Amino acid sequence: MNRIAKFYKVSFQQFKKDWLDCFPNTPINTVEAIYNNIQLPKRATKGSAGYDFFTPINFSVAPNETIKFPTGIKVQIDEGWVLKCYPRSSLGFKFRLQLNNTVGIIDSDYFYSDNEGHIFVKMTNASNENKVAEIKAQNGFMQGIFVQYGITIDDDVETIRNGGFGSTTVK
Repeated sequence: MNRIAKFYKVSFQQFKKDWLDCFPNTPINTVEAIYNNIQLPKRATKGSAGYDFFTPINFSVAPNETIKFPTGIKVQIDEGWVLKCYPRSSLGFKFRLQLNNTVGIIDSDYFYSDNEGHIFVKMTNASNENKVAEIKAQNGFMQGIFVQYGITIDDDVETIRNGGFGSTTVK
């Protein structure tokens, strides 16, 4: 196996800023407790391809509802690799819990962005069976898989990223 990445927690200051942007009425001491409960992603078994992301809080998503929150996680990835994020298989199967961007793509240069490369998640419960997805703190809700990629022979991009969602949009 290639060892090509390392997970970290973002700084508390970055997490607090991003959490309060999503949940502005959260008391600061609660934000600090949430931050302290963040676990780094890990594989469940030796044969697991995916790294499970764990929620530091209990949350539920009713049918046709959406939740967006910062994970508190960033990842340093070798160039030539990408982290692809998906909902945990069981949550998709039981509740049709889906990432709003279908597959989250974390590029290797995202780690160096102004937001510290903070990974966010936005999920929707697309259940047509009226099932509420209830996720308990410290349980996995998303999985990330590292994938190697190639570029074209005539690729000449020299642009450096500085930002989060949509920051690489060609203008």
